[in-house]
Amino acid sequence: MSEAKVVLVTGGAKRIGAAIVRQFHEQNFNTIIHYHQSATEADALAKELNDNRANSATTLGADLTDLKQVSKLAEQCQTSFGRIDVLVNNASAFYPTPLPEASSENWDELINSNLRAAFLLSQALAPELEQRKGSIINIIDAMVEKTVPRHSIYNIAKAGLKAMTKSLATELAPTVRVNGVAPGAILWPTSLQDEQNPEVASKRERVLKGIPLSSLGNPEDIARAVYFLASQATYVTGETLKVDGGRSLC
Repeated sequence: MSEAKVVLVTGGAKRIGAAIVRQFHEQNFNTIIHYHQSATEADALAKELNDNRANSATTLGADLTDLKQVSKLAEQCQTSFGRIDVLVNNASAFYPTPLPEASSENWDELINSNLRAAFLLSQALAPELEQRKGSIINIIDAMVEKTVPRHSIYNIAKAGLKAMTKSLATELAPTVRVNGVAPGAILWPTSLQDEQNPEVASKRERVLKGIPLSSLGNPEDIARAVYFLASQATYVTGETLKVDGGRSLC
């Protein structure tokens, strides 16, 4: 059995998830990188980490909208290194669902990936996390209180995840702490990446004017907040920390 602590990060192959994986690995955690459609990126990240410290990272694939695959993921991650100390529910589907066009399939995908899977993984791993006096971190959204326009199902899912954070914090206390991190504007969406386009540049300028700190954050900002709540904030539970440059204040 591994003596190093172990973290499972869902959606850990790219973007914010990969930054969270690297942050914990730098703090000598062994890392389980969950992926769905990003096997190539997950394998590359695991190789990078294992080249740095042998046998310290592994990958597990699962579709979090599939109940059987979620259950299998929970079983596999407990045998990968023989323990689980931190669960980071980061994986998330995100796309607009205007009310007239929203379908039951949209509902199932967005609710299941953002909320149901996080609940089921927390439920399945709770006994192990209690034994380790571990921690659960849920990645929410700094705009969940104001809502993201035309994303009603996503908003519902993230609001549910925030409520789940509080509920599980009381139910799993005192042995397991449960907290949330709510990112703001961290990475430009695909539609706003061409800064040479005058229209895109104008939209980016408007976004930045709405952020008191006048800049986007970066994935490492979120990763450091997750690590802080998971491993250092030992008297904090049931809280959601916004990491958004003050955008939610405006």
